Amino acid sequence: MSERIQIDATEPLAYKAIFGLEDYMNQSGLSKMHYELIKIRASQLNGCAFCINMHTKEALKNGESQQRLFLLDAWRDVDVFTEEEKVILQVTEEVTMIHKNGLTDETYQKAIEKFDEHYFSQIIMAISVINVWNRVAISTHKPLWD
Repeated sequence: MSERIQIDATEPLAYKAIFGLEDYMNQSGLSKMHYELIKIRASQLNGCAFCINMHTKEALKNGESQQRLFLLDAWRDVDVFTEEEKVILQVTEEVTMIHKNGLTDETYQKAIEKFDEHYFSQIIMAISVINVWNRVAISTHKPLWD
C-alpha cells in the first residue's frame, strides 16, 4: 500500500477537534464496553484495519472476551451478546450504512424501548465519531501500530 499524507501531522487542529468529540464520549454515560463494540463493529463494516486493530486491543485490555470479539461479525447468530448489545449493534450497522435505508423505524423503536434519550443520543454520537475516524484512517492508509 502506498504511503499517504497523514492528517494528524499536516492538520493537527483537525485531529484536535475530533479528539474533542472523543473526550465528550469518554465523559458521557455510555459504557466503555458498549463504546468498544460500536467502534469495532463500525470499523469492520467500513473495512478500517487501523481501527479494528486498535479497538480490539483496547477491548481486550478493558476485559472483553476473545470469543465475543471473534463472533462480533456474526452477532445475530449467537447468544453471547445481550439484547441491549444486539440493539446497539443493529443501530451501529444501520447508521454506519446509512446510505442503504438509514436508521429504520423498527430499530429506532427497539432502541428507545431499551435506552433513555440520553443514552440513545450517546450511542448515535459514538457511531458518528468512529465513522469519522474510520474515514480519516482509510483514506490516508493510516499504518497499523502495535
